[in-house]
Amino acid sequence: MPIERRQFLKTAGSGLAALTAAQYSRVLGANDRVGVAVVGVGGRGKSHIAAFAKNPGSEVRQVVDIDQGHAETAVAYTAERQDGMKPKELRDMRDSFASKDIDVVSIATPNFWHALSTIWACQAGKDVYVEKPASHNIFEGRQMVEAARKYKRMVQVGQQSRSTPHKIEGVQKLKDGIIGEVYMAKGLCFKRRKTIGSMEPSKIPPGVDYDLWLGPTWPRAWQENRFHYNWHWYWDFGNGDIGNQGVHEMDVARWGLGLDLPDNAFSEGGKFVYDDDQQTPNTQIAVFRYPKQELQFEVRGIHTGGESGILEDSGGGANTVGVLFLGSDGYMTMHGRGYRVFMGEKREPGEMVKADGDETYLHVDNFLKACHSRKHTDLNCDIEIGHISAALCHMANISYRVHDKVLFNPASERFIGNDEANKLVTRDYRPPFVVPDVV
Repeated sequence: MPIERRQFLKTAGSGLAALTAAQYSRVLGANDRVGVAVVGVGGRGKSHIAAFAKNPGSEVRQVVDIDQGHAETAVAYTAERQDGMKPKELRDMRDSFASKDIDVVSIATPNFWHALSTIWACQAGKDVYVEKPASHNIFEGRQMVEAARKYKRMVQVGQQSRSTPHKIEGVQKLKDGIIGEVYMAKGLCFKRRKTIGSMEPSKIPPGVDYDLWLGPTWPRAWQENRFHYNWHWYWDFGNGDIGNQGVHEMDVARWGLGLDLPDNAFSEGGKFVYDDDQQTPNTQIAVFRYPKQELQFEVRGIHTGGESGILEDSGGGANTVGVLFLGSDGYMTMHGRGYRVFMGEKREPGEMVKADGDETYLHVDNFLKACHSRKHTDLNCDIEIGHISAALCHMANISYRVHDKVLFNPASERFIGNDEANKLVTRDYRPPFVVPDVV
C-alpha cells in the first residue's frame, strides 16, 4: 500500500528507504526485468517509454502524469510496445516512489521539477534517469549530485550525445589532435521557435491537477500558453532554448574542450520581433573564457541561415543544431548525423563520418548496465556531468538577466561580488515542494 505523501516527505530523508547494492541485486533476481516508472509522459516521456520498453532488461510498470489525458494515452502507447502489458496509471510521483515493484524512475517532467523528483527518488532507493537540463538552477544541480552520492544511486542525465558512437569517436579524435590544439568551441542552437502569443488566464482543463504541476513554484492562474511545452519560455518553469535544446550542444562543446566550470560568463541578447508572453530570449549569445580556451554559444529562434555547413550536413530544414570546434590546424563540425573535418588554410575536406540511430535507446541501455554494476563511473552522463553542463547554461542566463558579466567561484558555485546574480543561483520554494539544503 502506498505510503501517505506527508509520511513520504518525513521518512524519505532518513535514508532508511535506500536499498543497498545487495538488496538491489536480490530484487533483480526475483524479477529479470528492472521495473520502471516514467514520470511526465508527454512528448519526451514517450521517448523514455519506447526506450525502456524496447530494452530486454526493463519493463515500464507505471506511468505518472498530472494530466489524465497524457497518462491514458501513455498507457496505450506503452501496452503497444510491451506485448499488451499495461502499466499502472498514477497522478502523484510520490506514490510511485513508494512502490516496491519500481526500481528505476525515469523523469521527463518540466525542468523545475527535475531536482526535487530526482532527490525524492534517490531517498526512496530508486535509480534515476532524468531529462536535460539536469536542474532548473545551479543550487539544485549540486543537491542532485549530493543525493546520488549519499544514497548510492545511479543518476543518468538525458544528454544522449555522451552515448552516441560518432560523437564519442569525434571527441576522441579531438583529444588525439586531429585539428591540432583546440582553442575554441561554439555551440549552435538555431532552432525555429514561433510566437506563443498573448493569453489571459482561463479555466483549468478537466483531468489536470494544476496545483501539483506547479509544485515548487508559487500559485498563479492557469494559462494555456505557459502549460504543455511552452513553459520552457518562462523563467519560473524553464530556462529558454539555451537550457532546452542548447544544453545538449553546451555539453558536447565543453566535452570536446575537456573543460569544467569557468570562473566567468557573459551573455546578451533579447526577445525580438514578437510581442508576446515569452520571458526568455529568442536571440542570445554567451561567452565563457578559460585560461587557454573559449566556449561560445548562440541561440537564434527566428529565421536564420546556417553556419559552417552544419545545416546542410545535418539534413537541412529550419534548424542548425551542433558544435563547431576550432583548432590550430583546422576545424571540426559535429551534429546529430555525423562530424566533418576541414584542414589548413584552404579548409580542405578531411575525415567525414555520417551516422544515425536511436540515441535515447543507447543512453538508456548504458544507464541500465550501470544500475546492474552499481558503479556511477559506468554512466556515460552521470549527474555530476549533467550538473556542470546545465550550470553553464544557468550562468549564461544569469548574466543575461543581470545585464552584466559575472565572475564565478567554481569551488563554491557562487558568484563573486554580485548579490543579484547569487539570488538566481536558487529560488524561493513553495512548501512542501522544497529542494532541501541537506539531502
